[in-house]
Amino acid sequence: MKHTVHTCAATSLLAAVLLAPAARSAPTPPAGGSLSARDSALHVLERFAYGPRAGDVDRVAQEGALDWLDAQLAARPHDDPALAALEKRYRVLALDSGDWARRFVDMRRAVPRGLGAPERDETRDLLGEVRGLAIARAVSAEAQLREVMASFWFDHFNVFLDKGADRFLLPSYVEDVIRPHALGRFEDLLLATARSPAMLFYLENVQSVAPGGRPAGPNANGAGRRTGINENYARELLELHTLGVDGGYTQHDVIDVARILTGWSMEPPALGGGFVFRPRVHDYGEKVVLGTRFPSGHGEDEGFRLLRMLARNPATVRHVCRKLCVRFVSDDPPDGCVDAAVAAWQKSDGDVREVLRAIARSPEFWSGAVVRAKLKTPLEFVVSALRAVGAEPDSAVRMADVVDRLGEPLYRQPSPAGYPERQEEWTNSGALLGRMNFAVALASGRMPGAEVDLDQVVAPTSDHEALVDAVNERVLGGAMTANTRRVIEEQLDDVADPARARALAIGLALGSPEFQRQ
Repeated sequence: MKHTVHTCAATSLLAAVLLAPAARSAPTPPAGGSLSARDSALHVLERFAYGPRAGDVDRVAQEGALDWLDAQLAARPHDDPALAALEKRYRVLALDSGDWARRFVDMRRAVPRGLGAPERDETRDLLGEVRGLAIARAVSAEAQLREVMASFWFDHFNVFLDKGADRFLLPSYVEDVIRPHALGRFEDLLLATARSPAMLFYLENVQSVAPGGRPAGPNANGAGRRTGINENYARELLELHTLGVDGGYTQHDVIDVARILTGWSMEPPALGGGFVFRPRVHDYGEKVVLGTRFPSGHGEDEGFRLLRMLARNPATVRHVCRKLCVRFVSDDPPDGCVDAAVAAWQKSDGDVREVLRAIARSPEFWSGAVVRAKLKTPLEFVVSALRAVGAEPDSAVRMADVVDRLGEPLYRQPSPAGYPERQEEWTNSGALLGRMNFAVALASGRMPGAEVDLDQVVAPTSDHEALVDAVNERVLGGAMTANTRRVIEEQLDDVADPARARALAIGLALGSPEFQRQ
């Protein structure tokens, strides 16, 4: 029945997402290939932010798209008083790494005595806050690009929340490793992740010791039991974090990287779980990585030398620049965009701000073929929908749970590769129907955890044609196709109440193929 499940509307709109080529949803650029000021504003807000809020497109069009981006690149973390006020609602931000470690230890001690349930419940609630905070920041922050890049780098340097000690190590990893370096130098971020107990535990470097040695690190989920070299972190460091799968390294390189990083470990949770270098289990022999000799007799210092060498390797530069172009330009980025990013990286010594500036100024970024040609991930879709309707997420985990149900559980990707960026990984009828259901529920005010303000979007009116025009302009940036308009107008036919009609039109627009793309 109409206006209850909206099955026909959902089927028609979802078919357009699943069957139409990506470029079909993209607006046709004006003659000469240039975008209008509003189209340019919408494009940067879709790619370098989590989509526009009401009024953002006009404001950025007046300011100038590239000037807005420059302001985003220059924004400092503490220049957003509204965000600072929001963050005060989150207990987790008052906890440092030592606090998390103590909670983990107390919980493990309580379980054998049968006292673990309250501790587990409280820890679960706090970890829910960590996930909820990620959504709240993405929705509310003025420095949108910082939030986008924090998400990008977490995927690039992924760790898994549900693996043993990472339940208490991940919050500090997000706050003290990823976020402070989101718009800094890649080398600094690489070094920070390599010294992070969350990463060393997740990829089992805490178990890696020189032959004949025995690790003295934590014993959570078996860590600290095995002996000898563990190659897990070394392999992912080369394949995912730096050189890329075709980066020219060999199995011998993997082994010697693992040998260099023996002794890079963490203190037991009872001692705070911080980073520690353990000289007694380090391999002091000679190593050779990518043809570069690392003389015998060196300790922690050779790990720093290795990481700096990897950060500057041309294969690393191209691999990471290509990933950035995939995120901001196209699932199959043109060589020109990657080349521009590489040149900026080399000129700035890996300054991410300059790399992003170069991507945004490349002709490929402004090509009509890439505008609205990328499918939003579940996180991007939920956050952009919340921003579009002026929603204020509450401090609970309910919006993060929505993202989970749509297929992207925050901080819960077991693979070290992180979540995929390419659209085929997210395009299936079940997931897209879930998006439609969320969109309609959100706009109608039936989504717990998010209070919407549709008056910020469009005024209610009994003129359905004018309503659809306004929704097209305010929600879809003028990109509504004839099929989407037809579906929405058909669904509005027998809706007399202006407020109900507005909620339905906005909900269907949020679930439309046009809104699914950025």
